Amino acid sequence: MSAAPLVLASASPRRLELLRQIGIVPDSVDPADLDETPRRGELPPSLALRLAIEKAQTVAARHAGAFVLGADTVVACGRRILPKPEDEASARRCLSLLSGRRHRVHGGVALIDPSGRLSTRRVVSLVAFKRLSAEEFADYLAGGEWRGKAGGYAIQGRAAALIRWVSGSYSNVVGLPLFETAQLLAGRGYRRACAASS
Repeated sequence: MSAAPLVLASASPRRLELLRQIGIVPDSVDPADLDETPRRGELPPSLALRLAIEKAQTVAARHAGAFVLGADTVVACGRRILPKPEDEASARRCLSLLSGRRHRVHGGVALIDPSGRLSTRRVVSLVAFKRLSAEEFADYLAGGEWRGKAGGYAIQGRAAALIRWVSGSYSNVVGLPLFETAQLLAGRGYRRACAASS
């Protein structure tokens, strides 16, 4: 009997690469394309989990009999949710908030198995930025890797030189907590169909 397929409900190339890092290759990628605007009064951990669930549920409706994996990452300073900047001014505001302080990265993971059962995990990582100089601000913004990244930075890229330490899941900060995701998939009976040979 063949294993049920795995569908990644995300357009993020980082999540796809992270899964491949642990030998999991989704059979298909089908982004949910949701409005990710926080609801009034919604806190960062709740937002991350809600969006992960909504992504999984939206895509599962199109893939009966499959495992569907949804995930979301929210960067927050206190209760303040930082955006995914699309312009330099927004990226600069994010970096100004992060400079010289700690912040939290909230990850939500949702899995719908072939029977339609929903399982979830919520993860939080703590990240500390150094105090950025004017030159560091300018260099990082000029590089452009902030575009579309939660909080305006990519820890797996040039921002690694600006981060003093990380407490908790590093892969969660990149975009998908791998330990929790692997445990969730294994717990719901997902079997890799020769993914390692791909």
